[in-house]
Amino acid sequence: MKFLIDANRNHVSELMLQYPTLVRGQLLTPLTRFTNAEEGDFAIDNGAFSGFRHKDFSALLAREEKNKSRCLFVAVPDVVGDARRTLEIFKHRHGLIRNWSLALVAQDGMENLEIPWSEIEAIFVGGCDPWKDSKSSLDIVRTAKTLGKFVHVGRVNTFKRFDRFAQIGADTCDGSGVAIYSDDKLGEIQRAMHTNKEKNLWDTP
Repeated sequence: MKFLIDANRNHVSELMLQYPTLVRGQLLTPLTRFTNAEEGDFAIDNGAFSGFRHKDFSALLAREEKNKSRCLFVAVPDVVGDARRTLEIFKHRHGLIRNWSLALVAQDGMENLEIPWSEIEAIFVGGCDPWKDSKSSLDIVRTAKTLGKFVHVGRVNTFKRFDRFAQIGADTCDGSGVAIYSDDKLGEIQRAMHTNKEKNLWDTP
């Protein structure tokens, strides 16, 4: 699993060189409006966690139309913590987004509802923290990977959460703390990965 960083393009490019095993590309959002790095992969979040802005989201999609072939996914607008309302928005998404690789944002309670797997290319693991760290969210990730879908995990700022989802095959992740304190956070996760690998080697019979 690698990070998509919500930061300016020069910084993202530097991090991709400095942490090649941890950073895959850039996460664009209608809130920060950073310019596309124009190298490596990128994805587009909808900014709903801080309050969805239809006009800004549409403007970002229009701006990035020329870069669509490099875009891993666009997160369809969602309602934080509410799977049913999120699925309603997805059902009526055509007024918001067309002809992109779509990611459905998994929210609390989605394990009890039918996920439109044939209509999406990716799952974006959102939800409140207790649900994100639950077996229910992990089972959705396992299902997505079984079906050959791309998986992105939001709000990954610690090695514990990073390792939890990396172990079951999630592809990318992001975290506001990693974006703001990138060198400290990425260095911390890289060291923890190395320590964990050594511990597992010693534990192997």
